[in-house]
Amino acid sequence: QVQLVESGGGLVQAGGSLRLSCAASGRTFGSHAVGWFRQAPGKERKFVAAISWSGGGTYYEDSVKGRFTISRDHAKNTVYLQMNSLKPEDTAVYYCAAAYRPYSDYVRAGDYEYDYWGQGTQVTVSS
Repeated sequence: QVQLVESGGGLVQAGGSLRLSCAASGRTFGSHAVGWFRQAPGKERKFVAAISWSGGGTYYEDSVKGRFTISRDHAKNTVYLQMNSLKPEDTAVYYCAAAYRPYSDYVRAGDYEYDYWGQGTQVTVSS
């Protein structure tokens, strides 16, 4: 069982930066792939980025490539999403999710691939 808690959201001006954290409990978190998803008001939840269990595999949605970076710290049981050059269209509730995927650096973008979800953190980018 893995429990996830997101933090780091807030209000930022366009062009600014935020770093989201996804802190996990559970001894097997190091064997989980982790994804970040976001949901804007009135819209479907969408994939943002994902990282494999080892950190050796990453994948980004096209609109965030070059601006967002996903990383993980196994010692801290935490996955990060560094968001730079933020745009108003990045405004959403951001969720992290985990799936047990040891020994595979292939990361998945479908939300149905993930078994554990956090409660979300709000990111608001003003123009």
